[in-house]
Amino acid sequence: MGRVRGKDWMQEHVSDRFVKRARAEGRRSRAAFKLEEIARRDRLLAPGMTVIDLGAAPGGWSQVAAGEVGPRGRVIALDQLDMPPVAGVTFMRGDFRDVMVVTELERVLAGLKVDLVLSDMSPNLSGIATADQARALALAELVRDFALKHLKPQGNMLVKLFQGAGYETFLKGLRDRFRTVATRKPEASRDRSSEVYLVAKGLKESTIQ
Repeated sequence: MGRVRGKDWMQEHVSDRFVKRARAEGRRSRAAFKLEEIARRDRLLAPGMTVIDLGAAPGGWSQVAAGEVGPRGRVIALDQLDMPPVAGVTFMRGDFRDVMVVTELERVLAGLKVDLVLSDMSPNLSGIATADQARALALAELVRDFALKHLKPQGNMLVKLFQGAGYETFLKGLRDRFRTVATRKPEASRDRSSEVYLVAKGLKESTIQ
């Protein structure tokens, strides 16, 4: 939301210090720095974890997660766009809104409960604020429902959302299901963007589906 398009967007993108840093360090995207900052602050990633990365392409978050969970851990990434291979990451191509795609992801999990669900997903933006907010909220709700079903007890979730209609209700619902919920705006998130990241930690056993 609030996306700058065309020449203005391109000029902003190429001059962005996080874009330059990502290229210099071999990162898939500037978004990697968002996850790094939040994960460090909230202690989300550790060796041996099983992590689901939804909306993963081009792989910035998967790259960070795989580096942190190490060879004893597991990262499964999903996106409707193709994603070049990332070491230590199992990639699935498909639309998370498609029931059949989610069913296939569940088949890959084979009943395994996960430690962390990540989502940096955003809908294709139309420029119509109410419609874009509704689509973003619908994605976040799908992520939440998946997390409630597949997280371990005390498992965690990190999801992107935009501040607007339905945000407060969504936030309250998370607080009913997780022990702590915090709002984060990482340094690499552009100031003009209304995006925030909700860190939901400690899934309550009473809410596990």
